[in-house]
Amino acid sequence: MSDKIPVLFDTDIGSDIDDAIALAYLLEQPRCDLLGVTTVTGEPIVRAQLVDAVCAAFGRKEVPVYSGAGVPLLVPQGQPQVPQRTVLERWPHREKFGPNMAVDFLRQTIRSRPGEITLLSVGPLTNVGLLFALDPEIPTLLKRYVMMGGIFVSRPPGAGLTEWNALVDPHATAITFAARAPGTRAVGLDVTMKCRLPAEECLRRFGKGPLKIVAEMAEVWSRGSRQVIFHDPLAAVSVFEPDVCTWQAGLIEVELKSDRLRGLTYFNSQADQKPHEVAVDVKPEEFFKRYFEVVERA
Repeated sequence: MSDKIPVLFDTDIGSDIDDAIALAYLLEQPRCDLLGVTTVTGEPIVRAQLVDAVCAAFGRKEVPVYSGAGVPLLVPQGQPQVPQRTVLERWPHREKFGPNMAVDFLRQTIRSRPGEITLLSVGPLTNVGLLFALDPEIPTLLKRYVMMGGIFVSRPPGAGLTEWNALVDPHATAITFAARAPGTRAVGLDVTMKCRLPAEECLRRFGKGPLKIVAEMAEVWSRGSRQVIFHDPLAAVSVFEPDVCTWQAGLIEVELKSDRLRGLTYFNSQADQKPHEVAVDVKPEEFFKRYFEVVERA
């Protein structure tokens, strides 16, 4: 019996660097059967080009890539541009992607393998919210849903009231958690903030082989930051190594009524029904050990 885990990966690659770092892990993780990658938020076709460039650099041109929703359901776009698009000048990639193809691809793929697939999302939740709203049976057909987003246990110093992925499309965030997909696990900002490395160390460790494209994307990102926080890679690693985090069951709800608090995630560990699990802590050293054991094989 194969121990491979079929994964669909939904990403807003091209803004923060952690999406590319997570994708590199999925491409090199021997237990990952990467069934496809979908992109979301502003300029999703450019983001699909970036995914394709990373896959090509890793010799994985066979991975399906689909462009998804470019605007949130009801609120204005908060993430319109793709700063890391500059690396596309130097890395081969496909140019043409059909618009708004992601949700249909996700739906068909999940329906073709009921009970087998883990959906991993690390960007704004527009694609996932649309998927769950258009086909309400989909959440029950997943083996597991894992996402990076929200703040659930404690507010990190300097963090705002809401987390970015949850905030950019709060209505999609609410739809996603209201679906109560079996096996839902959420990795929040309060935990991922503990997984950080100096930008210089990241550039050094990603500076060889196919990882060079990640290093170039990280260089664009690091112009505005001295550290790289491994938000999305922690969610990705937790799919295969859940013990890097400590989990707690409860109920996640999303604030929509207050303009100031819209997108705020509430976690209730005392709820009568506990359909969600959230990461409440992480072992950073163990996480980095397991992450780099995989990607430094590249």
